[in-house]
Amino acid sequence: MKRRKFLHYASLLGAAGTICVGSHGWVARSLAAQSHQKRLIVIFLRGAIDGLSVVVPYREADYYELRRGVSVPKPGEEDGAIDLDGQFGLHRSLEALMPLWEEKSLAFIHACGSPDSTRSHFDAQFDMETGTPAEQSTTDGWMNRVLAVLPHGTPTQAVSVGTTTPYILKGSMAVANLPRGRGAGRELTIDRPEVNAAFDRLYSGSDALARAYRDGDAAREILMAELQAETQEANAGAPPPEDFVRNARRMARLMVGDARTQLGFLELGGWDTHINQKGRLNRALKPVGEGLAVLARELGSLYEDTAIVVMSEFGRTVAANGNSGTDHGYGNAMWVLGGGIRGGRVLGEWPGLAESQRYEGRDLAITTDFRDAIAPLLTQHLQIPETKLSDIFPGFQANPKLTLL
Repeated sequence: MKRRKFLHYASLLGAAGTICVGSHGWVARSLAAQSHQKRLIVIFLRGAIDGLSVVVPYREADYYELRRGVSVPKPGEEDGAIDLDGQFGLHRSLEALMPLWEEKSLAFIHACGSPDSTRSHFDAQFDMETGTPAEQSTTDGWMNRVLAVLPHGTPTQAVSVGTTTPYILKGSMAVANLPRGRGAGRELTIDRPEVNAAFDRLYSGSDALARAYRDGDAAREILMAELQAETQEANAGAPPPEDFVRNARRMARLMVGDARTQLGFLELGGWDTHINQKGRLNRALKPVGEGLAVLARELGSLYEDTAIVVMSEFGRTVAANGNSGTDHGYGNAMWVLGGGIRGGRVLGEWPGLAESQRYEGRDLAITTDFRDAIAPLLTQHLQIPETKLSDIFPGFQANPKLTLL
């Protein structure tokens, strides 16, 4: 490769402080050897999933009165919810999660969300990812701040599966990004032996840019080795039917394998169900349940040391709209699973769905701040000192009322 191209790549790396590890993936700066730590995976359902269809309050008369044509039938009825505890039921399409519920490693926190009442997808997702609701000047995400207070590890200590690094992982700490789907392992120019060797010679020094290049190259080598192992196994049978199942399996392999990933993030869109909500959720929830079941299974013994959070920016209105859907709401249900979770329970204070109990007369109220749900996973699971919690959620006073672990 001509020196002019070397200098072009070098200038890009110097400006961004990052190294490419995939067709849309970047890892920044160096990290030391990782000690064995607990794991945390966050899955973001973008578009505002309807928590009242996921965890169905089937004892509430207003639920069925206001949701004609949209409500999930009661347990025992045709296509009815799966009874959880005599008050709430699980959407039938999430049946794959029931073994985790029955073994008490899956819990739901109902009426959970951000105190910022915005109904803007962009603003609400920003709130949930920065951990500073209604503060638009925040420049980094709360998972990146978690990474900053953990003992530093490999260049793949934190990995996001997706086309770009999400805001929740943006910040000063190194994050590897792995493209989703079948193209994740596509070869780049840097993978050609002669090009890679030339870059190795160019960046063999001890300066910051050279160290950054070597760390990024190491990260890509780790990730590509994991993907190659997956591809070889998949060739023996049919590929998984949905990207989420495939990406959940990939994340598990990064956690278990040589990548030694400690923090993981996946996202899945398509939850803005203004129209034909019932049919869309029947189809869309199935791969989510199957993907989470695959993730738990593929983690193997590491599942005991992993906490998995499924969250969305806000819930949806209690009443159906005129298009067999629901509109942007407020309170929602957060899902938490993992070997250390005291599951088999629907947690949080249930506010009810009567008009006087609804937020602004239309939405499920919030009784649990989403940061109160995440805080014990940081302090008790990841064993981050409580004194560091204010570094992760600035200005927030945690209310330790949930017994998640």
